[in-house]
Amino acid sequence: MINLYTSQQVYAIEQAWFDQGHDSFGLMQQAAWQMTQKIIKMTDHHEALRACVWVGQGNNGGDGWLVAHYLQQAGWQVQIVTIGFDKEALSLEGMHEGDISDAVKAQQMALQANCPYHRLEDLVQDQGDEQIKDSDLWSAIDRLLPSADVYIDAIFGIGLDRAPAGVYKLAITAFNHCAQKDKALVIAVDIPSGLVASTGQVFDQLAVSAEMTLCLVARKFGLHTKDGMDYAGRVEDLPLIPHVSPAPVATLLDKPFSITARQQNSYKGSYGHVLIIGGNRIDGSQGMGGAAILSASSAMATGAGKITVACHTAFHGALLTSLPDAMTIDLHDTEGVKHLIADASVIAIGMGLGRDDAAAALFSTYLKASMNENKALVIDADGLYHLATLHHDDHELADTLREYSRSHTVRLTPHSGEAARLLNQSIGEVEADRLGAIGQCASLYGGDWVLKGAGSLVCEQGQCYVCATGNAGMASAGMGDVLSGVNAGLLAQQDMTEAARSLRQAVLVHGQAGDVLVNQNTDCTTSLMIGQRGLQAQDMPAAIRHVMAGSSG
Repeated sequence: MINLYTSQQVYAIEQAWFDQGHDSFGLMQQAAWQMTQKIIKMTDHHEALRACVWVGQGNNGGDGWLVAHYLQQAGWQVQIVTIGFDKEALSLEGMHEGDISDAVKAQQMALQANCPYHRLEDLVQDQGDEQIKDSDLWSAIDRLLPSADVYIDAIFGIGLDRAPAGVYKLAITAFNHCAQKDKALVIAVDIPSGLVASTGQVFDQLAVSAEMTLCLVARKFGLHTKDGMDYAGRVEDLPLIPHVSPAPVATLLDKPFSITARQQNSYKGSYGHVLIIGGNRIDGSQGMGGAAILSASSAMATGAGKITVACHTAFHGALLTSLPDAMTIDLHDTEGVKHLIADASVIAIGMGLGRDDAAAALFSTYLKASMNENKALVIDADGLYHLATLHHDDHELADTLREYSRSHTVRLTPHSGEAARLLNQSIGEVEADRLGAIGQCASLYGGDWVLKGAGSLVCEQGQCYVCATGNAGMASAGMGDVLSGVNAGLLAQQDMTEAARSLRQAVLVHGQAGDVLVNQNTDCTTSLMIGQRGLQAQDMPAAIRHVMAGSSG
């Protein structure tokens, strides 16, 4: 497991190191030297000896100047492209050691070694970023800038927190254009320029698209969630300095926990009873029976001993056709469902429940019954919709649930739209700070949380995790219902370890099942493979069984 940090934490780690008397420029030289060795080793078998290094004015740019210098010393042909430097700033005259920054010291070393450079502003003849789609502009850059085998991005560092503008906006667009034209290997120094290190946000889809990020000092949270997954490529760490604090904001998870073998002397009751409550049919609207079926089939795939589905009677036939080993009850038979709640091990509620007043009444009734019977709860989909309403309109029940979660297992699994309603925010506000949003959800409502999406976040017992499994093929209807079933199915099996039944395990299993189906980030070859564009939620239970079998000890 890899610890993840925000920009502010990385600055604190570095400052603590400097406070011990260590030299900041020495650290920059060490970082650049190690990156240079990585780049040389990585490209050795490609005989790639031409590098184009794009540098900004900050310390990230300083790293870039030094990498260019060291690559040239190693015999590479190097070109540097500067962004935001006026001609005077690129002159060695007037620079005196002791009164210049580390970035300028690095620049000075490269210039003294006669590393060739171009000012981006000269390449585009100051045409301005409004011309970035002008073919004449690209022709000018292509004509004046030599081709390269490796493009190295050292434009922005981890301090970026807003959309690049002006020449910096142009720089990122031009960098991607040139690297793509040359079919070059793209390496980002510390973080791809345009990506916010603490949140994973990219503004206006404008960031360097890297194949590899060489991450310095500590792994950045933003590399593994939201847009970071699309722009960072493969991430390799160069820790550089020891650090014991501050505590990370999250931990990266990439492999499900092992599952112990079952005892021979057992029966279905040994592995729990899951009650799925959902799959409603609202008058005048389409039915949502599939949500409950997907959830039930996924709970069954994890190995839960017994499954009952409380859904609208219109879907009983379809459910039994697809899952003949499940049991059914009428969702609207409140007394019957409450009896089943008393018998069940885990209650999963909300998948296809509906959002009208009748559904809201059912949610409140079954939520109260579940808490009265001290049951573990999984709340998803329409259950989250009604929970948000309760938070505003029925404070007593919402407060009861929050207090209940202190001593009982309650898992809540929103996507960003559902989280926005729960927090009375816009989706954009949630997506701009996913880590902050999941923390607010846990604070307001109690319980353990998943914020679904690219690099799903898990907040469990006060600890945050980022899930490294899963892929874009899982962006399809019903995947959340599948996750709710995996959650409930694992929770029900008391014979497994706490880690194997955890919320983070459910997210890992769910994501890895999706990876199995597209043969991504897995070592297995299986007839289950489908591909991202054809992946459907109904394909997941077979893959979940496959993952569960592979995790069994």
